[in-house]
Amino acid sequence: MLDRLDHALRSTPERPAVLGATATGRLRVKATRGELAGLADAYASSLYARGLRPGDTVGVAVRPGPRALAVMLALWRLGLRGAVLDPGAGPDVLRARLALARPALVLADATAQAVAGWARPLAGRVRLALPDLAALGPVVTVGRRLPGCAPALGAAGARVPAADHGDGDAVIVFTSGTTSSPKAVVHSRSSLSAGMDNVSALFRARPDEPVLGGTFFVLVPSLAQGAPVALPARTPRALARQLHRLRPRDTYLTPPQLRDALRAGARFTGRVWTGSAPASAGLLGRVRDAGAAEAWGVYALTELFPAAAVESRTKAAYDGEGDLVGAPLPGVGTRRSAGGELLLTGPAARHRYLGEEPDPWVRTGDRAHLDAQGRVVLEGRCKDMVLRRAENIYPGLYEPLLQVRGVELAVLVGVPAGDGDERLVAVVQKAEGVTEGQLRAALAGPLRRMGSARPDALLFADVPLSGRSRKPDRAATARLADARLTGARLGAHA
Repeated sequence: MLDRLDHALRSTPERPAVLGATATGRLRVKATRGELAGLADAYASSLYARGLRPGDTVGVAVRPGPRALAVMLALWRLGLRGAVLDPGAGPDVLRARLALARPALVLADATAQAVAGWARPLAGRVRLALPDLAALGPVVTVGRRLPGCAPALGAAGARVPAADHGDGDAVIVFTSGTTSSPKAVVHSRSSLSAGMDNVSALFRARPDEPVLGGTFFVLVPSLAQGAPVALPARTPRALARQLHRLRPRDTYLTPPQLRDALRAGARFTGRVWTGSAPASAGLLGRVRDAGAAEAWGVYALTELFPAAAVESRTKAAYDGEGDLVGAPLPGVGTRRSAGGELLLTGPAARHRYLGEEPDPWVRTGDRAHLDAQGRVVLEGRCKDMVLRRAENIYPGLYEPLLQVRGVELAVLVGVPAGDGDERLVAVVQKAEGVTEGQLRAALAGPLRRMGSARPDALLFADVPLSGRSRKPDRAATARLADARLTGARLGAHA
């Protein structure tokens, strides 16, 4: 797919490739197809001139857009492995995962360097955090270089030799939607291509008909089929205006983006696709009521994207128990473990987890069964996990950060926030003789380092225990947190 994209960009260089939107929703061209190909050429030449060779790991901390896509095209051409540094994962998680694949170079834009440096306190307020990038490896700046940034990647005239890189590693993603202890997901060149082929078959983008979406798995297949891609506006109102002006045939937004857009009065056209989090029949129905011809929920994992899809009418007509997420897509195999967990396999399945042996079967972490028509029906989660605004948060990964002096016990739980979303709450049991004020001050730093796992609320209470081992009872703790927060809201409105 990426090879086809490179050819497609060069065949029509004058046409728009990536579109943006102003605050009023007015469209603007962020990069033509020729400009995107030129950026990829320059990055590939510069990286090759720096001595990077097939198999080397390159950390990537670049915001979604033309530069990030050009970086990935350059890495693909050189046979390099891109490690995506997600500022929402938190610096401690990234540092621990990256210890298994130390980058030969870190590519970062000015914003990422600010998040990791001088703007760390501001970024923490919006749940973004990165470790000191220079501690991970040599850093160079991609795009506009601001004062205090690392040297620019620059341009080089080095000729990049054509080479067959086989089926080596293509990308490492440091978030995982499947286990209670998130791991680094490694996709090979073939699994990455297979995933994008699956998306291409779903979307069936048409030349010159714009697609609205910002993920790598939307950008590549759409551009390869000749369609320009519009990056979603950042605010709900601007997104609503953008949808009105663009009238896309295909739109891909996460459920939180859809809910925000609907609240802003957005109207939809064509087909709307949503994934990364559960999409209820009610939400999909609201999207259709707002003008969409079709509204699809996509069941997808970091390890296998996409796995299944269901249209709103089919989902609404299902009257069985559980959550219907659709028939497995072509090439996706399913089976259940002895405990009822859904396992998936197929050409698009990740090759392995970093530091582990390859395994063709992906453990989804979801209990599920297949109905009489062979469709996947989810029954609930197997592991402790909180799902907030399309992000999977694993309490066990972040709870150790809360164990500061004066904390007897700390538990992260999710409480319902409506339409399948959850709020993340830290319930902290303080030691005797310690005040809440002292603990709030002591926890301020750890909370900032939690990135997108930073709790929505911090409550002080005795954590309920259960069983002979007297382990924290997470279900009871979640009920306690929900009751406390509900009581606080009712009190505020009294």
